[in-house]
This record gives sequence, C-alpha cells and structure tokens, in this order.
Amino acid sequence: MKINPNLKATDLKSKLDDFWQRSGRKILAIEKEYDSSKGAPVFTVNGKYTSRGWTEWTEGFQYGSSLLQFEATGDEQFLSIGRENTLNKMAPHLTHIGVHDHGFNNISTYGNLLRFMEEGLIPINQWEKNFYELALKSSGAVQASRWTNIKDGGYIYSFNGPHSLFVDTIRSTRILMLSHLLGHSLKGENDLSINLLERAVNHMLATAKYNVYYGEGRDSYDEWGRTAHECIFNTNDGNFRAPNAQQGFSGFTTWTRGLAWAICGFTEEIELIQKIPDSEFEDIIDKKELLAILEKGAKATCDFFIENTASDGIPYWDTGAPQLYKLGDYTQSPSDPYNEFEPIDSTAAAIAAQGLIRLGNILGESKYVAAGLTSASTLLSSPYLSEESEHQGILLHSIYHQPNGWDNVPKGQKIACHESSMWGDYHMRELAIQILRMSQGAPEYAFFNCLKEYKNA
Repeated sequence: MKINPNLKATDLKSKLDDFWQRSGRKILAIEKEYDSSKGAPVFTVNGKYTSRGWTEWTEGFQYGSSLLQFEATGDEQFLSIGRENTLNKMAPHLTHIGVHDHGFNNISTYGNLLRFMEEGLIPINQWEKNFYELALKSSGAVQASRWTNIKDGGYIYSFNGPHSLFVDTIRSTRILMLSHLLGHSLKGENDLSINLLERAVNHMLATAKYNVYYGEGRDSYDEWGRTAHECIFNTNDGNFRAPNAQQGFSGFTTWTRGLAWAICGFTEEIELIQKIPDSEFEDIIDKKELLAILEKGAKATCDFFIENTASDGIPYWDTGAPQLYKLGDYTQSPSDPYNEFEPIDSTAAAIAAQGLIRLGNILGESKYVAAGLTSASTLLSSPYLSEESEHQGILLHSIYHQPNGWDNVPKGQKIACHESSMWGDYHMRELAIQILRMSQGAPEYAFFNCLKEYKNA
C-alpha cells in the first residue's frame, strides 16, 4: 500500500458530499423495492439486494444505514425509517441465542439511537432512552451466554459451535462492555452473577493470542499481523487444536475481512478501555497489561494490512488466494476489481480504514491515519463508489463467501465483482461519518458515545 502522507480529512469533503447524496437514494430504493418477507438483505445480484439464509446478521446494518444517513444529512425521513424499523423488527436480534453477531446488529440500531440522544441529535425521551438501554443490556447478556471455557480463559463461540472462535467476534465484545457499563450482569445457575466485562476481556485475550500471529515462531506460516479466521478448540480439555477458515482460503492464509474485523475491533475497544477506571479491572487483569496486549494486536494487524494491500489501499479477498500470484506484485499496483483471477473485497478496506485511523490517534502516529484516509479516498471514488442509479448498493466489489461460490459473477466477467453487501454499505457509511467528524473538528465518532460518562467530549 502506498500511503499518501499529505492526505487530510478535509481533502475528502467534496467526495463525502457526493457520497451522502448517492447513499440516500440507495437507502430509499431498498426501502421501496426490497421484499423483507424473504429475510434481511445481504448482498446484491446484478445490483439488486437478495437474502442468504446463513445467519440473520445484516438486518441491523440495513436500519443502521438509515440512522447514519440522518446523522450525516439531518434528513428526518431517514431517522423515521431507522427508528421505526428498529422498534418493529429488531427485537428478535436481542434474544437470538444462535449467533455471535450481537455487537453488529444491535449497536448499529439501538446503540446508534441511544448515541443520538447523548450527542443531542434527537431529544432525550426518558422512556425511549430506557428502552434503548434495556435493549443493549439484554443483548450483551445474551451474547455473553454463548460461552466456552478454555485453559487460559474463554471466548464467545461462533455459530459453528462451542469449539469455534471467530476473529470477527472481537467486534461483538463491544456489546458486553456496553451492557456492563450500563450496570448489567448475566445471571446464571443459583443466581450466579457473571461479570460481562470479564467475559469481554477474556474473549479479547483469546482472540489476540490465538487468532493473531506475531512472527514469534508459532508455526511455519507465522508472520507479524497475519490472522486466522477461525480457531478450533477441544471442548473436552480446553486445548487449542488448529487454525481454520470459513470464508478465507485456508487456516494458514489471511482472509482480509477477518483481518479488518480484528483491526477495527481492537482499536475501538482500546479507546473505551482507556476511559474505564482501573478499578473495574482489579479482579480480571492489570489494565496496563491488557492495553499492551490489545495495542500489540492492533499494530500487528494494521501493519500486515498495509504490507499486503494494493497500492491504493484496497485488498484482495485473501492474501493467500490461489491465483493471486498471476497478478504479480499486486501491492505495487492499484487494485483491479475486474481482473481475471481473484476478487477484491472492498468491505475489508472500509472496515480496516476505521481502525487504521483510530490506531493512529491512539499511538499518535500519522502514518496509520494517512493509511486509513488513503483507503477511504479510493473507496469514495470510481470504481468503488456506485454511480449507477439502478444499483442498490453504495460500495461496489464486495465479497461474501468466495469458497462457497455465493458471489455473483456478472456477465462478461471471470470473477465475482461489481456487487455490494449490507455490511459493506453500512461500514462505508460509518467510515464516512468518522471522516466527516474529523473534517469538522468535531468529537471523534465512537460506539461508546451512547454512554454519557464515557463519550468523547
């Protein structure tokens, strides 16, 4: 990746203005045209959103996108869409015991609405505020109940079952932290009170130890910042057994969206942990030790992203993709979503860019901020910004599941390309909010701004 060290958030103002205009039209088209009886929209096929019955992990991104559109533009029709759909359709996600995605669906909806109240975007109505807080409390507790103990802690297990630790889930630990800081705990057998912050911390530690590599001789493919999508444990004795992949090429290559989830998750959680009093961690871990572990994971994954991404800041779907070698040294050339060999995953860039900017702010290193802005600048331009009025997505060249062959290969192309996903569109909007605030000199965008005591001033 070739970082533009001179790029500033204010340089992207005209691109952001264009983005939000296009974004609003896309949201309204989906609201008008999509048949919700088919399930939540997941990704597009020939420009139209379709569902995929794997897990219902994208509905919160759909309504959260409307809320972010309101935040950026002040257009209250989008607030109404997001608020009403959250009220009427999101309750099942609060009590969903079968997924590891609570930190995605529910922070994008209930969390954003509570944040709007705390930030003064909408009036505080005490009953409505209590409702959003109760939703976050409940979601965090339900997510924490999906738990596997291992020899050195434990983790929130994935939809694959108790043996499975996904790197993605690092971002769902946010919901446990919010629930805890709202004064909640999980009740177990015999009224045992389970500390949600402790579970969040243990999950972060497991992810940092097992899903992230540090070039310390762990195996033949150990490289600073590489990630494994899934880690497999023996649930009989709590021992780690092997790395694996669900959506990547293999357990010994790096699926770049999983890498991006780690980048974004680590950095967001560092920001909040820095604000939490040391006393909250007394019976869990030394707070300085925890921050050191998380910062190491964040720096390693950010460095790996920079080293293994095309020159314009957009990665291919897996750094070990089997035909990637046919593109030569792809890190020295701009990304090519219409190549003949391996797909791009623009969503990995949208997710990672947030974390790169956050790490730069945490460490005071402008290189990481500039790297995030470099990726963002590319995503806000053709061929990644969707300029076709009939295409329902805003961010093009998303990949969902390359190994399963779920992604559409348009007529005349040899690989999947030119499609969008609900998580990609949401995180592109989230990144745009982050950069918009930077350009305005406003307080930093953060998921925990929904908590009065911890929000960025």
